Amino acid sequence: MQKRKIAFRRALMAVLCLLVAPFTVSAQSQIRIPKAALVTHASVQEIIDVGKTLERSGRWGDALTHYEEALREFPEQPDIEQRLSLSRIHFDLSRRYADSSFVASLRNLTEHEALDLFSELLIKVNTHYFESPNWQKLVRRGTNNVIVAMTDTEFLAHHLPGVSQDYIATFRQELANFTESRQIRNRQEARLFVSSAGRLAAQRLSLPPSTIIMEYVCGAAGALDDYSAFLTPTQLDDVYSQIEGNFVGLGIELKASEGNLLIVNVLSNSPAFHNGIQIGDRITEVDSRSTQDITTDQAADMLKGEEGSLVSLAVLTSENQIRRLQVRRQQVDVPSVKDIKIVDTESGIAYLHLTSFQKTTSRDVDAALWELHRLGMRSLIIDVRQNPGGLLSASVEVADKFVNRGTIVATRGRSPREDFDYKAHDSGTWPVPLIVLVDGDSASASEIFAAAIRDHRRGIIVGQRSYGKGSVQGIFPLNYSSSGIRMTTALFYSPSGRAISKLGVDPDVVVHDATQSASHLGSTVATNQSDSVLAAGIQAARRQQATARRY
Repeated sequence: MQKRKIAFRRALMAVLCLLVAPFTVSAQSQIRIPKAALVTHASVQEIIDVGKTLERSGRWGDALTHYEEALREFPEQPDIEQRLSLSRIHFDLSRRYADSSFVASLRNLTEHEALDLFSELLIKVNTHYFESPNWQKLVRRGTNNVIVAMTDTEFLAHHLPGVSQDYIATFRQELANFTESRQIRNRQEARLFVSSAGRLAAQRLSLPPSTIIMEYVCGAAGALDDYSAFLTPTQLDDVYSQIEGNFVGLGIELKASEGNLLIVNVLSNSPAFHNGIQIGDRITEVDSRSTQDITTDQAADMLKGEEGSLVSLAVLTSENQIRRLQVRRQQVDVPSVKDIKIVDTESGIAYLHLTSFQKTTSRDVDAALWELHRLGMRSLIIDVRQNPGGLLSASVEVADKFVNRGTIVATRGRSPREDFDYKAHDSGTWPVPLIVLVDGDSASASEIFAAAIRDHRRGIIVGQRSYGKGSVQGIFPLNYSSSGIRMTTALFYSPSGRAISKLGVDPDVVVHDATQSASHLGSTVATNQSDSVLAAGIQAARRQQATARRY
């Protein structure tokens, strides 16, 4: 791991186009607002009322999703935006304090080190952020973080057990007044203010100043935009693993469900696969601790560990049988290409599902293309539904396999070093007729790929409008506490110069009734009509073949 971190530091940053999906789906069904209802002021109040119900239950992940979905349908509603901001602060706070790497680093940080960490973050923001930072906004978000933290039971249990609520409320008001009375015009004034806030907390509540300063670190990162964030040591390692396409673990994907951890995917050739763990099983205990007594993040943290170490699990199978297992953690390779097959033998229509863009993606796509060519491919469907993005370079490399000349994507930032036009190369281009499947969860790097195919009239886009994340993030390690920051460094634009941010990629063939993603279908995908987007894609490929050049 240390060698990997050194390699990333030498590169300064890994250029990413990640859709930030920072939370696990809650056990309870998320409450969705019908589109037709999002019309009146009364509807806005209904949205907020539902959200507050989730908030009172401590379901911050569900509340966050609820407000995000409401804003997509009902944009620029300040009341909803305010609740969204509050929910995000609460959710990020709960994740940090469920993360043992953050708690350990916080315990070891001195006041001076925490201030240096804050200053380092501000320097990186000043140097690399895609627009000029608003220092006042960054500090005020930090104050909000502190004020919210002092209403959070977990934070209070960690730092202020037994302290009078009256004392805490008085400090919160004093800090709010202190913030309102100060003008923050530059990095130096920001550092001085945060130092004063830390010492004020020490004087009034006997809190270590580093505890308060770290809330300003996290707040400043979160105040930049929806895709920038402070990364704990564990989260930073997870980003590196995502880029590399491998990690040490069990090889399962989880979500919370009915107090257990529902297994929604098992990677082939993983420790979980070899121990007979299957999709639909539920983990009820981790190292003798019931999953009902811990959060999903805490359970996920317990599943991690050193390569070769063991974790004890109690698994409830789909037949309601309890299996007790000891599973050895191993390095797991995460494929970015799967479901490689011919879906229409007569027409030679091939299919592959591109799940992410990582360092291995270009190589994996090459292998898939040659395999499909051997099987008789005459048209190709590439499915990027539910693909949240990944490496900018990987999306460019994949698009370059199908576009023979011109711009694939252009990036533009505040610094000239972020302005770059990525061009296609004629050599190695596959002229196979192409269909690309997209949905509302196709984001970022997926949108770069889909927009390049669309703008160059290289293929047909089928499905629903994509997510609309048109920004590029860099990953910057920080010197103290092995933490980092994910920060927006540029916006990207399609070959025609069209912005993707908040607009997405519109399909050529719109399919509204997509009931199932092909990633969840079996080998009968060619005849399974439950996936209406795939069915439409196959029909588009058949029509396309009439005019497409054979190869």
